[in-house]
Amino acid sequence: MRKRRTRRRAAAFVCTLIMLCLAVIGIKSGLEMSRNIKYPVEYSSYITKYAKENDLDPYLVISVIKQESNFVPDARSPYAAGLMQLTEETAHEYAAKMGLKNYDYTEPETNIQIGCYVLRKLIDKYEIVDTALAAYNAGMGNVDKWLADPEYSGDGENLDHIPFPETRHYVKNINKYMAEYKENVPMLNGGESR
Repeated sequence: MRKRRTRRRAAAFVCTLIMLCLAVIGIKSGLEMSRNIKYPVEYSSYITKYAKENDLDPYLVISVIKQESNFVPDARSPYAAGLMQLTEETAHEYAAKMGLKNYDYTEPETNIQIGCYVLRKLIDKYEIVDTALAAYNAGMGNVDKWLADPEYSGDGENLDHIPFPETRHYVKNINKYMAEYKENVPMLNGGESR
């Protein structure tokens, strides 16, 4: 009788231990799945390659893609397409400067390649990442006007106020995404996704 009780207790203990282990594994898997949904990182090999080629923080590129398309490769807006939402005109202008021929600017690798080049040129021009991001979203013409207007820029280099709510939120969101991605997603070395 005692042996049976001991065996039952041991079996109950083992079952409880197995259930606890399965619960921990389930929680960890659920957290990982949740993180992958909240912080997608597709095309990381292209992101790291072209970020490096253009001396960009890969988290900046990830954050621009998150804001622009949420990693949907065939995303389209009325004026732009692809992961980094390039306009056809911008893509052709910069592709020519890059010496690209026979390309599809909406194809993920090419879109990231051109988008990183555009970001680098904007950062070189404005020297301030937030100002470059505003130009990526609203265009250089608008940003140049804002920098020349003391209502929006006290020093002609920094934007103290961005008059377009969409652009103001765009810059704010990218900075938020950069902080969140840096905290939650370690970059892979050349993988296609996580």
